[in-house]
Amino acid sequence: MADGSRMPREWVAAALRRERTRAGLSLSELAKRAGIAKSTLSQLEAATGNPGIETLWALAVALGVPFSVLVESPAPAVTVIRAGEGPTMHAENSSYAGTLLSPGPTGVRRDLYHGALEPGAARESDAHIPGSVEHLIISTGRLLAGPHGETVELSPGDYMSYRADVPHSYEALTPHTTFILIMQHT
Repeated sequence: MADGSRMPREWVAAALRRERTRAGLSLSELAKRAGIAKSTLSQLEAATGNPGIETLWALAVALGVPFSVLVESPAPAVTVIRAGEGPTMHAENSSYAGTLLSPGPTGVRRDLYHGALEPGAARESDAHIPGSVEHLIISTGRLLAGPHGETVELSPGDYMSYRADVPHSYEALTPHTTFILIMQHT
């Protein structure tokens, strides 16, 4: 994954080892809490696995850390991420792709993403860590988003915020739907 458009496995491996150690958890215990196989977690920590968003979210929730903690890279003094570049994660069951634009720095619990989604399967998201709130700003297309039972149709320029510590989803209603997603963790 050295092409710059994908998240290097080494970032994930180092972050998982660091956060698991900080939490004082064994491989077995973290795998159990996240609902994944111990062998999968072992591969991820060895930088030989290729996780989808769902696996990383489950691990972040099990560790009690924001998602970006597991995928962030060391930040330079000035950051420019050109359109189509940056660490991009892909969903396993929909066309959703999220590019981390700005992880929350130490002491600040917010992450900034650029999201892209095509019509088809909805991006279903499990509950994030307690106190999480998502803020969406639609750039192009139309999106149906929000907590289960409270989804709202959004168009370019629309803004929405909602609790993200409950199951929620995103569904593109038109091709080439893009949006800015701000994850806030309190």
